[in-house]
Amino acid sequence: MTTKTLSFVIALLFLTSCQSVRVVTDYDKVAPFESYKTFGFHKEGVDRAEISDLDKRRILGAIETALLEKGFTKSETPDLLVNFFTKEKQEINIYNNNYNSFGYGWGWARGPYLGTQYNVSNSTQGTLYIDLIDTKRKELIWQGIGRGNLTSSVKHKDERITAFVTSILCSYPPEIEL
Repeated sequence: MTTKTLSFVIALLFLTSCQSVRVVTDYDKVAPFESYKTFGFHKEGVDRAEISDLDKRRILGAIETALLEKGFTKSETPDLLVNFFTKEKQEINIYNNNYNSFGYGWGWARGPYLGTQYNVSNSTQGTLYIDLIDTKRKELIWQGIGRGNLTSSVKHKDERITAFVTSILCSYPPEIEL
C-alpha cells in the first residue's frame, strides 16, 4: 500500500510541475490600485495578438472571469484597460541515458554496445503578458507575465489558458511595500 501511495504522490508532483506557470509581475508604485473598480478590453491591442480567434476568446473569457471574481465590473468607460499579448517558442530537449559510468551496456536489438543512448523530446513554451492600463493617466500601471508549457490538445486548452490567467492575476493587486 505504501509503495502505491508513494508512486501516486511522485506521479502527481511530476504532472503538476510540468503544468506549472511561472509568474513575474511589475507595477507602478504610485498607482492608486484601491481606486480601480471597472475594466474593459483594449480592442486594438487584443486584435494585434498573433493567435487564433478561438484562443483570443479563451483568454478574454478567462481574464474577464478572474477580474469579476476579484470584484471588478466590466464597463464601457473603465478605470482600467486590459491588454494582452503572447509569445511562444519550441524547445527541443535531448537527454543522455548512460546506464552506467563506463558507457557500456546491452542494446535491445544486438546485444552489447559501446556508446550512449539519447532521448529527444520537444515542447512548446508559451508566455502570456497581461497589461493593465490606467485610462485617466493613459499609462501602464501593472504587468503580469506567465510562462509555462502549452498544450496542443483542444480538450485541455481551456484549462491551460485558465491556469495561465489565474496564476498571473493572482498577483493583482500588488502588495505595495511602504
